[in-house]
Amino acid sequence: MLSTYLAQHPIPFDLIVPVPLHPERHEDRGFNQAELLAKVIARQCGVAMNASALVRKLNTTAQVGLNETERRRNVRDAFHCAQSLDGLRVLIVDDVCSTGATLSECARALHDGGAASSWGLTLAR
Repeated sequence: MLSTYLAQHPIPFDLIVPVPLHPERHEDRGFNQAELLAKVIARQCGVAMNASALVRKLNTTAQVGLNETERRRNVRDAFHCAQSLDGLRVLIVDDVCSTGATLSECARALHDGGAASSWGLTLAR
């Protein structure tokens, strides 16, 4: 599925980073669907996955039902790069992309952490 897409549409990346959940939401849900997807992609592509490189520092409300402006405002500054990613090309993995607000904020945080480039890959749009 996603690894097949990557094989057909090569993207240069050194590291896979899933979109993180806030710790409270992760505890309520019991899993992070983006992390589960990222693990499979990492294994199939033979690329490292780091689930702790990006941290969700704000417990934002769910994006469902918000318009694009509200979604961007909702996730603004919600993420922090917790590790140095100097020069790495990062593939950000999430389950769904609606407006791209979450992926954009993740990319901003990763670039603040030194990532040279970032790409977003989602299961659904």
